[in-house]
Amino acid sequence: MLFETVPDLKFGILHYSRISTSDAPGMLKGRIGYFYQEMQIDLEDKNVADIPGIAEWRKVWKAFGKDPGRYRPSAEALIRRVKKGQMPGEINLGVDLNNFFSVREGIPCGLYDLAAVTNNVSIRKGSSEDEYEGLNGRINNLENLLITSDEQGPFGSPFVDSGRTAVTEQTTEAIHVLYLQPSMTAEEAEVLLKETGIFFTSVAGGSFTGAILHAGNRSADI
Repeated sequence: MLFETVPDLKFGILHYSRISTSDAPGMLKGRIGYFYQEMQIDLEDKNVADIPGIAEWRKVWKAFGKDPGRYRPSAEALIRRVKKGQMPGEINLGVDLNNFFSVREGIPCGLYDLAAVTNNVSIRKGSSEDEYEGLNGRINNLENLLITSDEQGPFGSPFVDSGRTAVTEQTTEAIHVLYLQPSMTAEEAEVLLKETGIFFTSVAGGSFTGAILHAGNRSADI
């Protein structure tokens, strides 16, 4: 269903093991903060909706029947905040890195504590019955959104993630979902996935494995 609607859809999946998600080192905080400040200046005369990753995911939203004007992809919401000078708050190393990757690449990203995930994970289109309490503090209906789901039901989406699988300072194993630009080639996607895994584990420790899901590779064991 997903690839029939948008044939070029691509998802990057990373599995992190033995990580530490406590506070980010001061040098990294400074580097991320400087990046956001530079981006704010760069965005002064730009339309956020024209950023390549944002523009592509707005099209994906429409293809699946969702209005991106009312339900903004998470990356767009973050970048609009940066443009206004409202930088993403410091939460913990895992969440801070996830937000950084999302803003830098202009794509939705989700990071989930695997201790709260039950059995196999799938990405599918949400139905009218799919909902969860999100990190925004509201009950979010997920109809016509792409959702990441396990045996218990949905726990993530490129709109807003659930509280059930939120990464905390106690998280030691996580799954990272990158909602890649559909226009990316498989080779470009592989490079970005590897770069993300290396960056994340260079500061959070541990190790990673990864896979790209697309129309020609719809499942992976990582």
